[in-house]
Amino acid sequence: MNFVHQKCRNVEVPYLGSKIHRTLVPDEFVKWNREWTEYKPQVHTDPKLKGQAWADPDISDKSFQPSWNAVDGKINRASFICQYAFDQSTLCPLNPIGRTGLAGRGVLGRWGPNHAADPIVSRISDDGHLEFVAIQRRDNSEWAIPGGMVDAGEEVSQTLKREFGEEAMHGVIDKESLEELWNCGKELYRGYVDDPRNTDNAWMETVVVNFHDTKGLLKNVKLQAGDDATSLRWIRVDSKEPLYASHSHFIDLLKASHSA
Repeated sequence: MNFVHQKCRNVEVPYLGSKIHRTLVPDEFVKWNREWTEYKPQVHTDPKLKGQAWADPDISDKSFQPSWNAVDGKINRASFICQYAFDQSTLCPLNPIGRTGLAGRGVLGRWGPNHAADPIVSRISDDGHLEFVAIQRRDNSEWAIPGGMVDAGEEVSQTLKREFGEEAMHGVIDKESLEELWNCGKELYRGYVDDPRNTDNAWMETVVVNFHDTKGLLKNVKLQAGDDATSLRWIRVDSKEPLYASHSHFIDLLKASHSA
């Protein structure tokens, strides 16, 4: 909990899909236990979320009675980090890492934790370098691990496989040939993501699993970017390529895992 998020406090660019800029939050005022009576960030929930089956209703909707900090039917509202607290005036969940400069839900579907899964598919290249599959995101052109959101009622293991298929195997027909790869995953991380979509009341958490191709199963598979990406390529772990959100940290974990 000593972690201080950075990417979700960027005041230089508008929040995704809006013209809204975050309130500047200095490092020393990130944690909620640091009193800051002047802190009154703008409240923003993207209007496109309204009526979406995968999104929560407004927090003030009297029919919305979620089970917080728990598995709520098919929706996991428990955090990997801790039992999160609530804003006493709005009853909104509070980001356990601290202030972000923006209240509301932003573009995230759930109040509180929004769970994702990130598969890191890796290999040793012909010239002996550890590398991984990355996609270039369509929304901001940054390179990223091809992951995505866990659907309601879905197991993380299913999400990992589905998301890689959608994001990196667009058009690949013989997907069954990779079943052996999906059976040898190694979990690298489970927790908070410093994601630019995060707000004071909604945030990203993920499970990161490495699927390392030791048998050359991908050698004859032509990977292709899905609809949410503009490009796909193998990136060497020592390339220093800037990556989306906390993905650089995940690649550091990948390097450490294979060094060990």
